[in-house]
Amino acid sequence: MIEERDGYPAGVPCWIDLEQDDPAAAAEFYGRLFGWDLEDQMPPGAPGHYFSATRRGKEVAGIGSRPEDTATWPSWRTYIWVDDADATAARAVELGGAVAMAPMDIFDAGRMAVIADPEGARIGIWQAGRHRGAVLVNEPGTWNFSALHARDLDGALAFYGGLFGWEGDAPDPEAGGTVLLRRPGYGDHLEELDPGLRARMAEMGAPAGFEDAVAWLVPLGDEADPYWDVTFGVADADATAARAAELGAEVLVPPTDMPWVRTTVLRDPQGAVLTASQFVPPDQG
Repeated sequence: MIEERDGYPAGVPCWIDLEQDDPAAAAEFYGRLFGWDLEDQMPPGAPGHYFSATRRGKEVAGIGSRPEDTATWPSWRTYIWVDDADATAARAVELGGAVAMAPMDIFDAGRMAVIADPEGARIGIWQAGRHRGAVLVNEPGTWNFSALHARDLDGALAFYGGLFGWEGDAPDPEAGGTVLLRRPGYGDHLEELDPGLRARMAEMGAPAGFEDAVAWLVPLGDEADPYWDVTFGVADADATAARAAELGAEVLVPPTDMPWVRTTVLRDPQGAVLTASQFVPPDQG
């Protein structure tokens, strides 16, 4: 799999970050959990902080201050690469969503906005400037994928399809009705970066079209609010869960075997939930 990136096609997830009441403490926690190096990018005297997380000098994620007036709980946010943040935000409203944070420039890094889909799940959009998204992905200690937990799957497909051009495969009964979301043509981009990618995926038993995958759509019961979450790759799910507990996190779901992965769900010391997933191909089960 491709690990290092330099930009993303439009409609593809490109970045994740986390807002915490104490971003310095969060930086300490995630640095020790995933082996990240963190550096505050905000100038001296700024009202908040934004730590850039890197592995081997490559950007992987961000951790920033949570606005005092926000009504949302601390959570990891996914950003989608777009050509025009203002036009995308306007289109989200046309499709029945809302603008939770109006488009704004982030110095020379780029232009961002946060939108809410018709069920209220929030996702970021990113019009790149100097910052071109996560450079290192899909290796232990980095972002692996994001998932939308929604009640109305057909409504979600209509909204995100109209906004980003995503399509959904048939629900997978072995995974509780989870739907693979694809951006048609993304696999062509990946194949150019890494010739032979499709063939290797097929040899491993990946479903047809998996190279176009951009996210997962997960059915959600009526008891919870729709939301986006993120999954990080790890070398050892059991060791990661144990280390997280040592650092003050709560293990919500102990390491569990699922098709292709061994996964655990954690709540960090300030309340943000994340999943850590160990890749376990069938021949290594």
